[in-house]
Amino acid sequence: MQRANCNLQIDEFWLSFKKLNGDLLRRREAAREILAGNGDGRRAVTDGAGWDTSPAVLRLILGKQLEELRKRAGLSYAQAAQAIGVSDATIRRMENAKVARLRPAEVEKLLRVYGVTDEQETATFLQSVNEAGKRGWWHTYRDVMPDWYAAYLSLEQAATQIRAYEPQFVHGLLQTEAYVRALLSAGNPHASEEATERRVALRMRRQDLLHQRNPPHLWVVMDETALRWPIGGPEVMRTQIDHLLALVELPHVVLQIMRFDRGPHPAMPAGAFHLFRFLAREMPDVVYLSGLIGDVYLDKQDDVVVYRETLDRLSAQAPSARATAATLEILRKEF
Repeated sequence: MQRANCNLQIDEFWLSFKKLNGDLLRRREAAREILAGNGDGRRAVTDGAGWDTSPAVLRLILGKQLEELRKRAGLSYAQAAQAIGVSDATIRRMENAKVARLRPAEVEKLLRVYGVTDEQETATFLQSVNEAGKRGWWHTYRDVMPDWYAAYLSLEQAATQIRAYEPQFVHGLLQTEAYVRALLSAGNPHASEEATERRVALRMRRQDLLHQRNPPHLWVVMDETALRWPIGGPEVMRTQIDHLLALVELPHVVLQIMRFDRGPHPAMPAGAFHLFRFLAREMPDVVYLSGLIGDVYLDKQDDVVVYRETLDRLSAQAPSARATAATLEILRKEF
């Protein structure tokens, strides 16, 4: 009888051991899937690829990954917080990117608690944490840009695809320096010359994005009006159109011009808007709407779909990108 009880206890021990070991293995496998991107074709942070270009977006992505790791591990905020000796609120702020910077020591502890045991995965994740603590290049221009503009630059720098509708002006990434200066001077006539030149430098620095390694795909539909307004005068406009003719030769730049003869179109009531898409699966598509005193960002799927479909209809209605160069040549002769 005692031997039978002993055997039963041994069996129960092995069952408990196997269950515990299985839970650990499942937790590790779940963590590995999250950090590897789940095989859905969208990039994981731990591939070490270039998220340092936009620290704010990187913090959002890391926060989402930490949240998913915690949930996959079956832990509550309180349990995760207790495991590394912080408050529940700290875990929430980390996951929602509400902290100025993530602390590598705390993140490393969380990764272990969540079942991340691979040293290379941990090291790469922590490298991303360090990158997320840096400031974006635009921080040096904070004296001439509103606070909300940093959010736009963060999205623009991190996006792999930027689609836009521009009814009045040439898209900011496609403008010449003279066009930028004339536009900014008209929009803010009371600014000092120094401030205007700083804003011009900021706009031109943004355009480095199109000439970096692995640039985003930029697809712009622009109303004919934008190229008929004589911003800065005829010489500035001729130079601007020449610049566009050069840029449309780039494989990652698509420009369509909505000519007047194409009639009314779906975006007429909307004004200018941009749609950002990201390779990181944690980042939803984001729509940016510009305004006089601030901007609006939409990331709810129902809202984003409306703007995406509008861009699709615009692209179908406008002359194809193959016709853009010929249209630009015609418009250039009118200045």
